[in-house]
Amino acid sequence: SYGKKVALIEATGRLGGTCVNVGCVPKKIMWYAADAAERLRSAASYGFADSVNTAAPAKFDWDSFKPKRDAYIRKLNGIYDNNLTKEGVEYHVGYARIKDPNTVEVTANDGTKYDLKGDYINITTGGRPVIPSDEEIPGASLGINSDGFFDLPSQPKRVAVIGAGYIAVELTGIFNALGTESHIFVRGDNVLRTFDPDIQKTLTSWMEHTGVHVHKNSNVAKLEGTKGGPITLHTKQGESVEVDCVIWAIGRRSNTDDIGLENVPEIKTNKHGDIIVDEWQATPYKSIFALGDVAGKELLTPVAIAAGRRLSNRIFGPEKFKNDKLDYTNIPTVVFAHPTIGTVGLTEPKAREKYGDENIKIYKSSFRALYFSMLEENHKEPSMFKLIVQGPEEKVVGIHILGMGCDEIMQGFGVAVKMGARKQDLDDTVAIHPTSAE
Repeated sequence: SYGKKVALIEATGRLGGTCVNVGCVPKKIMWYAADAAERLRSAASYGFADSVNTAAPAKFDWDSFKPKRDAYIRKLNGIYDNNLTKEGVEYHVGYARIKDPNTVEVTANDGTKYDLKGDYINITTGGRPVIPSDEEIPGASLGINSDGFFDLPSQPKRVAVIGAGYIAVELTGIFNALGTESHIFVRGDNVLRTFDPDIQKTLTSWMEHTGVHVHKNSNVAKLEGTKGGPITLHTKQGESVEVDCVIWAIGRRSNTDDIGLENVPEIKTNKHGDIIVDEWQATPYKSIFALGDVAGKELLTPVAIAAGRRLSNRIFGPEKFKNDKLDYTNIPTVVFAHPTIGTVGLTEPKAREKYGDENIKIYKSSFRALYFSMLEENHKEPSMFKLIVQGPEEKVVGIHILGMGCDEIMQGFGVAVKMGARKQDLDDTVAIHPTSAE
């Protein structure tokens, strides 16, 4: 802490942003519930004969679990509130609009307005999931978005998730593991089309194996039905599927539509509403910065935290931090699919494009984690580990792993890649046995 006077303005009254309220944290809790269902189904293979070990999942009590999950999120909101008080941060519940490069107008919940002035303004308004308009796709509003997933009071029996990205994959996996008839509609041949091709193919195949209905090369034409009741999804390819809930997971848009950018006209946004900043998170105004999802680069909570710390260091810190900024290369990330995925660095196509085919070598291993040795063949989850190296020194430029535990494994390998590890460095490290990570 640099002891500066700080005001934080939040419209919802719930601190923590997307991650805490309708993102990473409640999603991971739901993933744990889904993972517990999968472990219960394999318990008999480990000698617990009275446990569930059939194709049908153990019954999950969504109705009682949701309030418990929500209570934990409210607890986190309170912790953040207390932290602000301890640090002396002014917390304003209201809607903020920029009036000029040093002034923000706050509209409180009761409609009163007042101004806050400061040396700096940091825009961290985040983003929101998008849903097509009914003009674009008739009946689109019958569906909900990923925020709405956390509002569902009961578990739908049948669900259609539209989208191929990590949010679509994670929600589909949770539903499927908990026993909902799950459909995912993707425009291409695989899910996660921005990920390494081997990740795409392995996960798509396993999702189909576990009962997910993957509708490939599909474009939604219209939705018919009633919100909260049966909805029929029609594709342009002539397919029709009836479900109880439709979730749009087709992308996000930054919250910049009504924050007063017209009063600071040199700030520009792109087609997604992202504020265009330079490598220092700076706008054309020396007093205004933007970071996190609203800046449109690597939409991950730890990225926003890291960028914020470096910005604070550079503006208010000692001389050693005068050039502090976030390096956006080699940021590790995880997909909480079933199984989990970890990735850092370049995909194989990107590596070949950057360095040339002759300078790239691939090391890949496909196997089953030891945990599955006691399970029937049909239930043995895949693992796929892929190492992409460049040049004669075999510098590691990409790691892509899928399988049990990969969410935890990736953090350490993220450090290694960030430090410029070579394959020889990995070979020189004595393995931990028996683990997938070895």
